[in-house]
Amino acid sequence: MKKKDFILISIVLLISALLLLFYNFIGKQDSDRVLVTIDGKEYLTLSLTEEIQLTIDAGNGKTNVLVIENKTADITDASCPDKLCVSHKSISKNGETIVCLPNKVVVQIIKSGEKGLDGIAGSIFWH
Repeated sequence: MKKKDFILISIVLLISALLLLFYNFIGKQDSDRVLVTIDGKEYLTLSLTEEIQLTIDAGNGKTNVLVIENKTADITDASCPDKLCVSHKSISKNGETIVCLPNKVVVQIIKSGEKGLDGIAGSIFWH
């Protein structure tokens, strides 16, 4: 490798690091709403500042327990067999999601006035 190769690699790494910092600190601003969708349809929207524990009924005996506290949202229990959504970390930043595929439940952090998945993304996501 030549000196110019090292310079090019260094520049690419620096740009990548800057983009990552921008995305984490500026692009993911704090939001104040939690959008819950079931099978691509809006189920409810809650404030992220509320302290609440709610059982989400997805039908056919499928349930998820959503807990909102300390400005974070978390699924603490689910009726799905693998419970991957339960082991997911709490979410609090704009655009973060917790997905329970077997129950078709999506918990997403959004800003006030913002919508979640659009019709096209929702139909692609579930089919």
